[in-house]
Amino acid sequence: MKKKHYFCSRVLIVQTMKNVALLIVLLCASSLYAQISPETLAKRAKRKNLTVKEWNTDSKTKTRWLDHVTTYDAEGRKVEEIEYATYGQRERVTIEYDETTGKVSKEVIYDDRDKPVRIRKYEYNEDGTKKKQYNYLPNGKLYSVKVFEYLFSD
Repeated sequence: MKKKHYFCSRVLIVQTMKNVALLIVLLCASSLYAQISPETLAKRAKRKNLTVKEWNTDSKTKTRWLDHVTTYDAEGRKVEEIEYATYGQRERVTIEYDETTGKVSKEVIYDDRDKPVRIRKYEYNEDGTKKKQYNYLPNGKLYSVKVFEYLFSD
């Protein structure tokens, strides 16, 4: 009888821990959405699963070519941007987001042959502004750091 009671108590403790973990996840998610302005959420809603193509036309020859393609995910966040020239792809950038903050965490820049040439990773201030941009070579070696400074004038 005591073994059965021990088992039931253990199940109850595990279930309570699962409930607490779920509550923590929900609180974190709600605080994330509380940080995003209603205007930003409205813009994202309009861009869900959207692909925008920009076309150029030569004024003399009337030749038309694709200039840019921007792709947004199911949450309305930009996930890829491709720039083209008359000969084809000039540059492609893929964008990844941090799941907890919703901020851009990583960008991978590809060349005209679709080979990675640069990787950018970001660090943010407490107010959500960019603090640092770390630039890496495709082999993972850090080659530069950009520091953001915000100066307000009266």
